[in-house]
Amino acid sequence: MKNKKVMVALILAIAVGSAGYGLYTLGKQQGMATQSGTPAPAAAQAKGAVDAGTGRKVLYWHDPMVPGQKFDKPGKSPFMDMQLVPVYADESTDEGGVSISPRVQQNLGIRTAEVTRGTLSLGIEAVGSIAYNERDVAVVQARSNGYVERLYVRAPLDPVNKGQPLAELYVPDWVAAQEEFLAVKRMRGAGTESLVDAARQRMRLAGMSDSQIRLIDSTGKVHLRLTVRAPISGIVAELNVQEGMTVMSGAPMFRISGLDTVWVNAAVPEAVAAQVRPGTAVEARAAALPGTVLKGKVSAILPEVEAATRTLKARVELANPGRRLVPGMFATIQFAPAAASKVLTVPSEAVIQTGKRSVVMVAQEGGKFAPVDVEIGAEGDGQTEIRKGLEVGQKVVVSGQFLIDSEASLRGTAIRMSDMPMPDKPMQLDAAVHRGEGKIESIDADEITLSHGPIPSMQWPAMTMGFQRPEGGVSTAMKVGDTVIFEFRPTTDGAFKLITITPTSEGGKK
Repeated sequence: MKNKKVMVALILAIAVGSAGYGLYTLGKQQGMATQSGTPAPAAAQAKGAVDAGTGRKVLYWHDPMVPGQKFDKPGKSPFMDMQLVPVYADESTDEGGVSISPRVQQNLGIRTAEVTRGTLSLGIEAVGSIAYNERDVAVVQARSNGYVERLYVRAPLDPVNKGQPLAELYVPDWVAAQEEFLAVKRMRGAGTESLVDAARQRMRLAGMSDSQIRLIDSTGKVHLRLTVRAPISGIVAELNVQEGMTVMSGAPMFRISGLDTVWVNAAVPEAVAAQVRPGTAVEARAAALPGTVLKGKVSAILPEVEAATRTLKARVELANPGRRLVPGMFATIQFAPAAASKVLTVPSEAVIQTGKRSVVMVAQEGGKFAPVDVEIGAEGDGQTEIRKGLEVGQKVVVSGQFLIDSEASLRGTAIRMSDMPMPDKPMQLDAAVHRGEGKIESIDADEITLSHGPIPSMQWPAMTMGFQRPEGGVSTAMKVGDTVIFEFRPTTDGAFKLITITPTSEGGKK
């Protein structure tokens, strides 16, 4: 009884194994049929047809790993052990464009903004250093040979007021001119008035000022030492004399710079220099005057560009309340904006600067995006003027555009490469012959599918793929399942062609 039970169990196991092997064989044959290029019933059969399963128009088929290569019908990829994938019309974009699903857009954080028409604030701000107003300068020099008897201002940068004594001079020529004037003035008789005028003119020619001449005329006596006074208020920028020294005619003694007004030499970038003109109103702020806004205007644009910073100097003239602004301080200058006009604007972050051109990613219907070259203008308050390339109402990407631009560039490159004509002569790669060993999986009229091991010369792992039949054909003795040694080489169309295929020494099947 026990032996009968064992026999029944063996019979059942054999039956189940046979059924499993049959299912495995059927699945393998179906898989091989699919790999050999036989499409599923729902797949479209030709380029431009409508997929019966999805109702979508097929443009072409391609291998996702080699997207630049297009095929007019479905089948197995000549590059990988996989079926070609259809590309539908509703998911295709123009060259350089890209299509992204709403879910992926949300994951990437893509934001868009609308192209609008409005005014652009073109306020320009620059920093400048304060300097003396060179138009408010007075130079005191010796008009005759003499001696400095007394010096009232003894150090440079001392402040002085208009009329303040600077030095006392003893000038021999002045003493002689005074004596002659007083002698003529004491004379009586007709014609003496002309002599007095001539003597007064001689004192003037000797270098005496009108105030000094009036002093001699009013006092009626000779003054051996005459005082030189400050012609303007300011500071002594240069002091070239000392007490007791001799001065020669024409030698500069004092240089006085006024501080009632100062200059601010503001560095204006070359790109916006055209918007600053002489007479433009400005507002200035300095750390030395917290909370104080000084009004002024541009007096000149210096015709010189700083080579290192590519900036121009805008000379701004400012009033100096309390003479608290001194040379060397820094001030921030805000130039009044020019009259604003209506222009097309987009957020500045939407513009991709490539160096030679400016690009924005325009959002289209159906989740599509396309790069558009634009000509930009002025920029202000986070907005950039668009002079050419866009229209009001279009939407541009302001966040994530660099990812979209990279993807669009890659796709555009693949499309351009696929459209390039193939060379008439074989490429250098065609001369390379590679060798491998594998098993025949299927034999078709144009192709032989082989399951081969690793091929080091191509850096390929073990896989199953199709090869074009050799020129001389295949021996009729070869059949599916035979182990073979084969040689092949790449072709210019991206496929691989067998040169030789021969059975191994064992022959037969694995």
